[in-house]
Amino acid sequence: MEKKRFKIHALGCRTNQYEAQAFRDQLLSLGYEEAKEGQEADICIVNTCTVTKSADERSRHQVRSLYRENPSSKIFVTGCMTEKQAPALLGISGVAGVVKNKDKENLLKIALPDQEVPEFKIERFESHTRAFVKVQDGCNSFCSYCIIPYVRGRSRSRRLDAILDEVKGLVKNGYHEIVLTGINIGDFDGAPLEGEKPVRLSELTLAVSKISGVRRLRISSIDPDEVDDELIEVIKNAPNCAPSMHIVLQSGSNTVLKRMRRKYTVQQFFDSVDRLKQAMPDFTFTTDIIVGFPGETEEEFEETLDVMKRVGFLKVHMFPYSKREGTLAARMLGHLDPKELSRRKEILLQRAETLAASQRDSYVGKVVEVLVESFNHGHTNNFIPVQIEGALLEKNQFVQVQIVENQKEALTGVVVSI
Repeated sequence: MEKKRFKIHALGCRTNQYEAQAFRDQLLSLGYEEAKEGQEADICIVNTCTVTKSADERSRHQVRSLYRENPSSKIFVTGCMTEKQAPALLGISGVAGVVKNKDKENLLKIALPDQEVPEFKIERFESHTRAFVKVQDGCNSFCSYCIIPYVRGRSRSRRLDAILDEVKGLVKNGYHEIVLTGINIGDFDGAPLEGEKPVRLSELTLAVSKISGVRRLRISSIDPDEVDDELIEVIKNAPNCAPSMHIVLQSGSNTVLKRMRRKYTVQQFFDSVDRLKQAMPDFTFTTDIIVGFPGETEEEFEETLDVMKRVGFLKVHMFPYSKREGTLAARMLGHLDPKELSRRKEILLQRAETLAASQRDSYVGKVVEVLVESFNHGHTNNFIPVQIEGALLEKNQFVQVQIVENQKEALTGVVVSI
């Protein structure tokens, strides 16, 4: 008997990618197989994103594309877009159901009511050598530009034992690198029951670092005020904690941060960076920056460029401000002209590229350990991209690479030992 097939598409954040993998693992456990190119699926799932208008458009486009390619399929739509636009999504041809975020983990129980659906967790992370593990969902911050608290809900965490069991399963399935992820991971508290003490992020990180087989451990994204001394001590002393972190900046101007309703200052950002650098000199940083927030002056934009120069980010994820209805920022005065927004965007991207190249320069001539992620590409433990010359290598193995050149987007080198 031919197996039933499925297709899953996730848009947006790493948390959405994790959830898509959980759906995939559930369906595989039920005897389904993933549809290949040109094959029609029996069930399709789209995990939508609504962080910007363009994210909404991409989500709708994905649903319509799946229907054209799989006209007999039952399409289920979930994710952040469903919270505000469920009726519109239900009106798209082929959509059999819309499942909001609060019921997301029960999607397959809703779609397949006659089957015994396994637990919503991941056992592998398809096409990746690093596995994202969702430890927290939702957000309590209500930044003025962000719709996420309204569509993801308030912060809530997973239990520590469930997280550790999931990581152990991933290690058993061959994953060496684990990334702890969530919508606002600094809010992690271990979902304490009445009478229990909360579990801090530092305690979670330490517990995961002690699992045999975890060669690299990363924290996906964190606000600067949540980088406390306990977390720094864990990262410093655990040999498998990667000396690299994505600390969210958004703006290098305190006045813009205040309008954004961010809960930290530029000085707090510098303090977190300096303490991590002091603990581990090779520590590297990536970040998010919003360009052209309403009312952003030229001077405020220059302040952001100055912060970039001082920190020397390895990578900047740049987002031109996008008006999001339903947020406080959408009602603010001073929205920038699109041409000015584009100008600042290009300046920041060029500056980010230059600074990243400068960060990589000091590694030319050194030997570094690289986890191979594709057949000739990988990253160091402090997240520097490396292109490996010569023979194709097996994915998911660690190799020692002699760096010979710093090219536009990555270091290049040759393998000296495996």
